[in-house]
Amino acid sequence: MAFATEHPVVAHSEYRPPAEAVAGLVRAGGRFEVVSPHAPAGDQPAAIDELERRIKAGEKDVVLLGATGTGKSATTAWLIERLQRPTLVMEPNKTLAAQMANELREMLPHNAVEYFVSYYDYYQPEAYIAQTDTYIEKDSSINDDVERLRHSATSALLSRRDVVVVASVSCIYGLGTPQSYLDRSVELRVGTEVPRDALLRLLVDVQYTRNDLSFTRGSFRVRGDTVEIIPSYEELAVRIEYFGDEIEALYYLHPLTGEVIRRVESLRIFPATHYVAGPERMAHAISTIEEELAERLAELESQGKLLEAQRLRMRTNYDIEMMRQVGFCSGIENYSRHIDGAARAPRRRRCSTISRRISCWSSTSRMSPCRRSGACTRATSPANATWSNTVSGCRRPATTAR
Repeated sequence: MAFATEHPVVAHSEYRPPAEAVAGLVRAGGRFEVVSPHAPAGDQPAAIDELERRIKAGEKDVVLLGATGTGKSATTAWLIERLQRPTLVMEPNKTLAAQMANELREMLPHNAVEYFVSYYDYYQPEAYIAQTDTYIEKDSSINDDVERLRHSATSALLSRRDVVVVASVSCIYGLGTPQSYLDRSVELRVGTEVPRDALLRLLVDVQYTRNDLSFTRGSFRVRGDTVEIIPSYEELAVRIEYFGDEIEALYYLHPLTGEVIRRVESLRIFPATHYVAGPERMAHAISTIEEELAERLAELESQGKLLEAQRLRMRTNYDIEMMRQVGFCSGIENYSRHIDGAARAPRRRRCSTISRRISCWSSTSRMSPCRRSGACTRATSPANATWSNTVSGCRRPATTAR
């Protein structure tokens, strides 16, 4: 904490790349390519052609009907290859999302197929028992591997075009702003001059922690003229070698063995948290939080709820102090409206709004399994799709594409 406050990062903002707009960001190229020993068969070619035609014509709601085992996942992969668009696939729960992600990774091995679900293993919301005047704080347990996969999904959306994100309903919840996430990223290139100490302060600014003993995800360590980082979205570590103030080499390496996997000429390190903001944005957020706090305290005190007002004052002031000192606090997502600089009841930024021209597929196919295996697939309009569509004597569950 002292490191961050005694050496303000704003003084080293000249080492950040110029701000880029998310809409105008140049992402790495790459085409969606299905790798499979099989080709579309039966009714699949007609369904793919019809879906492609309707989506390109601008229809927002198209339905693919098919019984279990008729290759709807494969049809989706072939359609993604046809459309060449980043795609969001929504599944009812984590298990089905993982299954769908594995299937798409097998068919799209050269593309980024990401997994985005809730990272909580356990979650207990805060509660207040009025009878005993007992306040129970929020308690949760975060799965580190799932959190890495969430960061991997958002970093992929901002760094490449050929991305498929398989998600649960978690993708519709607020996630901070893509622009802030991009603005606070650190771009490194071999041959550029970025003093080592300035780089360390930039990393601290985006919530990476220095730990020279335990090298874990979201931390970095320093050994002479070498800085090593495990980004929040990577399984591999990054090594930055200096010659004076100049970056001499950039490597990806195994975090345990130190074996060099590959050498690169440039890379971008994204923040360790989705809720990041620059000094100016954070200062504005704090001022609006204080204004809303004053309004809410006056309302509670006018109702005679002095205990509730005191508890709200203590909790919010603690969060504000943490944001002033380290730029982050526990539960910072509760202040996302202020950090975004939006008016009340804003349009929340979500995983699904990071990339433009994104196709969204919402799957309900596995929620109503069909008892008959010898059925075809076909495209239809949402008006004709029901939970139980009877065609050729088969009850068909529906998969909706948006």
